[in-house]
Amino acid sequence: MELFTPVELPETGLKIDYTKKLAFFGSCFADNISAQFAQRKFCTFANPFGTVYNPLSIARQIRAIAEGKVFGEADVFQDGRESLGASEAEAGKAGGEACGLWHCWDAHGSLSAHTRGECICKLNTAAAKARDFLQKADVVFVTLGTAFVYFLNASGSTAGGRVVANCHRQDPKLFTRRMVSVDEATEALAHVVSDLHRLSPAAKIVFTVSPLRHMADGAHQNSLSKATLMLAIEKVAKCGADIAATTYFPSYEIVMDELRDYRFYDSDMVHLSETAEEYIFERMVDTYCSETTKANIAKVEKFLKMANHRIVDSASPATAEFQKKLAAQAASLEKLIPGLVLNTKN
Repeated sequence: MELFTPVELPETGLKIDYTKKLAFFGSCFADNISAQFAQRKFCTFANPFGTVYNPLSIARQIRAIAEGKVFGEADVFQDGRESLGASEAEAGKAGGEACGLWHCWDAHGSLSAHTRGECICKLNTAAAKARDFLQKADVVFVTLGTAFVYFLNASGSTAGGRVVANCHRQDPKLFTRRMVSVDEATEALAHVVSDLHRLSPAAKIVFTVSPLRHMADGAHQNSLSKATLMLAIEKVAKCGADIAATTYFPSYEIVMDELRDYRFYDSDMVHLSETAEEYIFERMVDTYCSETTKANIAKVEKFLKMANHRIVDSASPATAEFQKKLAAQAASLEKLIPGLVLNTKN
């Protein structure tokens, strides 16, 4: 008896094992899935410029990485809001600046800083790390969250009309927000594919749409937004020059059809529960991992469960013996599973 509607998994020749380097770009769902792989000791790299939700901003970030962009003074701005909190303003003055943090329109607030130089340094460090990893990447997962995009208004700005990945809580009057068309999203994703292949010609690219709903726009607008993303991915996957290297994984469909019940959501009824995230990871494993890799994942999970065992007395002979056993098992697993690296010191 089937108690839910199973989503057909895509047929693909792409196979992931511990020798593969996996990169992730996109929404917080991309962060969550990359964490699932990282927890099981796959080699991963996620969102160098922080979480990003729309296809135009993802394309802009990857273009900067592919072109070896060096960020400078023109790429950052200082928060000039008069309503800055006291601690933030004081911190800015302590760093030698007149007021608030320095930000970049293309990056998350985690790359902001109290001085212009520190902010630029963070951006260039992130770009360099991303470039180094992507040049060796085997698979890149790109997760799209929304087709709604913020654009910086032209008035009073030399960067007028440009895409904004993060508004950094600036005055809403500075921006125009609209849902991009299927053609605009398609063009952005085509650039993503071409730029990723400039970095790593053999890399496989997996697009997916985040199942997290943007309910602030209303249910209907959220549905239109998700549909726009799906149509754009479909056009790129079937009409692009790199068809064989570009596929789609149905994360959104799995949640909508297989995990319909609200017990699979967090308390806000929008974000997914840990159980749901783990379930989607398992469906990805079913799609992209061989039976051998699945068995290897199970062995790593069993080892990590033992390694995370709470130690009561770190100085006892029993603890020393446990650590010795742990190191031996780690070495055995690393020898058995090509590409696996276990850090038993943490």
